[in-house]
Amino acid sequence: MVATPEHPSTQSFKVIGTRPIRHDGYEKVTGRAVYGGDIRLPGMIWGEVLRSPYAHARIKSIDTTEAQKLPGVLATITHADLPAAEAKEIDAGEGVVNFRRASMNILAQDKVLYKGHMVAAVAAVDRNTASEAVKRIKVEYEPLKPVLSVDEATAPGTPILLEDLVGDHLGEKVQNTNIARHFRHEFGDPDAAFRQCSLVVDREFSLQMVHQGYIELHNATAMWEPDGRVTIWSSTQGSFGVRAQTAGILRLPESRIRVMPVEIGGGFGGKTVIYLPPIAAVLSKMTGRPVKMVMDRKSVFEGTGPAPGGKVRVKMGVDDQGKILASEVVIRFEAGAFPGSAVGAGGICVLAAYNILNTRIDGYDILVNKPKSAAYRAPGSPQVAFATEAVVDEICEKKGWDRIEFRLWNASHEGTRRADGPTFRKVGLIDCLQTARKSEHWNTPLEKRGLNGRLRGRGFATGYWMNGGGKSTCDLAVNNDGIVFMNEGSVDIGGTRASIAMQAAEALGIPAEDVRPSIPDTDSIGFTGVTGGSRTTYATGLAAYNAAMKLVDSLKERAAFIWERKVEDIDFKDGAFFSKSDPALSLTFKQLCAKLEGTGGSVTSTASVDLSTAGNSFALGICDLEVDPDTGKVDILRYTAIQDAGRAIHPAYVEGQMQGGAVQGIGWALYEEYFMTQQGVMANSSFLDYRMPTALDMPKIEAIIVEVPNPLHPYGVRGVAEVPLAPPLPAVANALHDALGIRFLEQPIKPARILEAISRNGS
Repeated sequence: MVATPEHPSTQSFKVIGTRPIRHDGYEKVTGRAVYGGDIRLPGMIWGEVLRSPYAHARIKSIDTTEAQKLPGVLATITHADLPAAEAKEIDAGEGVVNFRRASMNILAQDKVLYKGHMVAAVAAVDRNTASEAVKRIKVEYEPLKPVLSVDEATAPGTPILLEDLVGDHLGEKVQNTNIARHFRHEFGDPDAAFRQCSLVVDREFSLQMVHQGYIELHNATAMWEPDGRVTIWSSTQGSFGVRAQTAGILRLPESRIRVMPVEIGGGFGGKTVIYLPPIAAVLSKMTGRPVKMVMDRKSVFEGTGPAPGGKVRVKMGVDDQGKILASEVVIRFEAGAFPGSAVGAGGICVLAAYNILNTRIDGYDILVNKPKSAAYRAPGSPQVAFATEAVVDEICEKKGWDRIEFRLWNASHEGTRRADGPTFRKVGLIDCLQTARKSEHWNTPLEKRGLNGRLRGRGFATGYWMNGGGKSTCDLAVNNDGIVFMNEGSVDIGGTRASIAMQAAEALGIPAEDVRPSIPDTDSIGFTGVTGGSRTTYATGLAAYNAAMKLVDSLKERAAFIWERKVEDIDFKDGAFFSKSDPALSLTFKQLCAKLEGTGGSVTSTASVDLSTAGNSFALGICDLEVDPDTGKVDILRYTAIQDAGRAIHPAYVEGQMQGGAVQGIGWALYEEYFMTQQGVMANSSFLDYRMPTALDMPKIEAIIVEVPNPLHPYGVRGVAEVPLAPPLPAVANALHDALGIRFLEQPIKPARILEAISRNGS
């Protein structure tokens, strides 16, 4: 459902806000859509990799002789077969990629830094032969002590993972450290402000790494052509990202790499970085054959980027009037084996929902012997929301304040200075809070006792994501029957073909079905950034809108030619062209397109955008749950997701994003973790053992869309896919506190942890 905010827009639309069938729906439901795993090429062979059994070890030698002797094996490679990549960094859309470090992650150089680190690869005539060949590669290791937590990584005398790392600690260069980066955001005088507070709550929270849980496995097929060009098919959230990262790792000009479009079976941020394309490309160069590689599920868990775990400490002080006077935050995230966790984004998000005049935020990016972390849907925001919202909940409990009213007293709004510096434009947090206060869920009493002694609780929490801008391109071409062909460069994960096409259709005054979107290869469309960070409908949609406006201008010229009028006399409104001086001269979009032949050839347009800012998004969660004090089992009874979407282009897809994010967040809160042994081995690297929620665990997630239009976009679009993941973690934790009277400071809040807490508290 869509809630009407207190300041509704009077703008009306014909296409935006409707729910057409998605343009790619038929191909996907009939099985005709082509995914990375479907690629078959003449002469194609298979690649497979050998992975480290150790979390931390020096590589003393690698012997591929026996593998090469196996019939059907055509090539073997190690890191020595890769060019020496530069230590250059690029923005991958939801994180930074350092080519040198990425090369070391793709094939280990002199050390393995996590269990599952790729060490060598082979190409063979079929997959079974390739799998058998990697078993024959002999690697001599010198095992080292693994470093498995942020506390271990920063303890005196701990092993150093990267001896050549130079840490940036508040601008000072530091060697012999596992802390890759320490930054600080500070304004006001938090120390003095804390002394004025009547209550100060100070808590530290622990979180585990979690995986995005996409169904489709990582894959890549590469063909190194005789002319030196490389063609790649790969499941990815950004074709241009695959091109840039592969080029940087292999030291090739980007113009020599062509990335072909394929559908993607889920990513959630985890497919913004690459693992297999450079290996497949080098194997193809060595063999002269196209090489295909597909990970198995265990490799995906052990060797790709989960969301970082770590610790978050939040200290917050209030006065007796309900005003937050000061907050101090320390965020320590696990980067994994190489620098680059989401701690920077965590520092942006942690206090964003609150108007606090005195703040200090310290962030630490810390190396541990686990896979290099990657983006996961609002990267960094769920972890810090877990901490901040629990502290806010505790303040409300101790002061006896209503949880929504307290947030309204302190809510960020237009003009609020975010704790890391920028000032908010128009945002919808207050509208969301008011919607929650009026919601049927919030106003329905919850029975505190369930059947058989089960205890019930209700939790509430907020979440924030800044959303992305960046570069996007869209091309439009008009057919003489009025159909518009649209090329755009954004990979479609969650229906963005539809949301982008609908914006073009709205601008042109035609039905959504009359815009035919497609996603071409990287040689056939202008640069477009990754589908991630909640940027796609906003940024690529704006490119589509701008291209549509250019198309309208061109069509005005054609109408002027037909009617023998000056262009200035032609106007366009509601899908029709007409003469200002003679209203009888009028043609609909389709009628004009039918007359284009003989007026100057085909009509096309293209537009590119490079957006430095975007519309901020806030979301809320209301969670009712039931816990069995005898077993620790938790059942979610009801969950309502409330979110400012700016403008819901396709409300059904917005609701789907909100519901999906809520389910993932609940899984993060209650079940999911990288369960690591003392040797640094992930003990639950399968969907059988890595517990994720299913339909049997969840009620129907209720979604309430709030629309506070983003002033930076002609249709008011804000990104919607990231922020719904943030509120569920703290909402579930706060609901458990309401049920049990116990504040949980560790995630996941699994049954054993609940039983231990009940026993410890004598409940």
